[in-house]
Amino acid sequence: MQIRDHAGSTKPAVILHPSGIMVTFAELEERANRLAHHLRGAGLRPADTVAVLMENNEHVHAVMWAARRSGLYYTLVNTHLTASEIAYIVDDCGAKALISSAAMRAVCQQLSSQLIRGLPAVALLADAELDGWQRYPECVASEPPTPIADERDGQLLQYSAGSTGRPKGIRRPMSATASAGMTSLSTPVFEALGVGADSVYLSPAPTYHTAPAMWSMCAQAVGATTVMMERFDAEQALDAVQRYGVTHAQFVPTMFVRMLRLPDSTRMGFDLSTLQRVVHAAAPCPPDIKRQMIDWWGPIVDEYYGSSEGAGISFIRAEDWLKRPGSVGKPLLGIPHILDEDSNELPSGEVGEIYYDGGYPFEYLNDKAKTLSAISAEGWVTVGDVGYVDDDGYLFLTDRRHNMIISGGVNIYPQEAEHVLISHPLVVDAAVFGIPDDELGQSVKAVVELVDPSNAGDEVASTLMSWVQDRLAKYKCPRSISFEERLPRTDAGKLYKQVLVDRYAADAR
Repeated sequence: MQIRDHAGSTKPAVILHPSGIMVTFAELEERANRLAHHLRGAGLRPADTVAVLMENNEHVHAVMWAARRSGLYYTLVNTHLTASEIAYIVDDCGAKALISSAAMRAVCQQLSSQLIRGLPAVALLADAELDGWQRYPECVASEPPTPIADERDGQLLQYSAGSTGRPKGIRRPMSATASAGMTSLSTPVFEALGVGADSVYLSPAPTYHTAPAMWSMCAQAVGATTVMMERFDAEQALDAVQRYGVTHAQFVPTMFVRMLRLPDSTRMGFDLSTLQRVVHAAAPCPPDIKRQMIDWWGPIVDEYYGSSEGAGISFIRAEDWLKRPGSVGKPLLGIPHILDEDSNELPSGEVGEIYYDGGYPFEYLNDKAKTLSAISAEGWVTVGDVGYVDDDGYLFLTDRRHNMIISGGVNIYPQEAEHVLISHPLVVDAAVFGIPDDELGQSVKAVVELVDPSNAGDEVASTLMSWVQDRLAKYKCPRSISFEERLPRTDAGKLYKQVLVDRYAADAR
């Protein structure tokens, strides 16, 4: 299904919150068609790439739909990147069109000097003027509001967060024959949540991340209204649920923490009774935080595990999670295999690297070596996560491979200590990692973000150290705790841990 099935409707396809700007299904259909004609007229052909540099605004879905029904790859670029970082992605994906917005005008002004080949032939800027760019949507106003003659399905070409190096494009093969609408826009998890035409879906994260982009389009494809937050704010998220009667939503664990840390009088003042199911992903959720959310919202807080690569997907409903705290569920796509460092498959209960057999095919764009390194001899695929499968086939995540600390010859997965720290009511976020130690090789370091940064100091550090030591074996506990006003985490919940590792490792030397 796609938005055309609802094209005659004045029902909202997108509502921006908190501004209240609305785009109906009829308007979204016409806008997508006009842009598709413009892209075709400018010479873009199936399998070409459009780079999209936009915040959550009224245009971004029309741009994605135009690209998708034109058989194009569309690359959504993180709006927080510098001009040189944006230029790297635009160059790397070979974009023949670049579409941005007034909010990004300043960085767009710098791009032409940063791009190897200069600005693409098609450079559109929504709601602003800039030399070398056409003003959008005015430049497409004379195009037909009807579909292009040669519609075919396009694909999202997403870039990784780049938390351990330069971001990599994740490209899926595109069908040479599929006409528009042939490729399903749904996902196994989306279907499991039961989103339908009468649903209202809340998307609180930026669309430049994979799940918000795909899931908001999935919602529109089935006729559901998407409420898209212009930026995440804990209180505004609750207000959006109440104001628009939200039935379904996707969050990341840090959003849960920020909502839970609101004063009780604030968070309990909203009517959230319309919520039917919500789901979280992107980063492991501390079990204590998840229990608090279930206590608050009821057993409707589901979870899935996946990746932008689509190597495999698992899913667990709240009811099952309460019986198996910490699990990310059973597979919905692919079959998980746990391998040791010698690529031997491990039995249930033993920790190793997670591989999937049967996920979506993909390649890392312009990096054959990285693509091959992610594939086992059996053809199974990994994205570097570590965990185990229990006797009943439920998957548990331990951490990411590159996060492991080796202290005194002992392997330590810092996720355990992070979860314990985040469960303390004074804490909003935490990062645990290894820093150089002359005696142990590495020692365990914690950096914490507090609800009230003014509380940072030795007394709170001591309180948090005791909190962790009461709950974990001594060797897993941080030897020191420092404070940051804000941890370097993306809007989709991914932590740029390497930034902290570099900073505190330098201090330790």
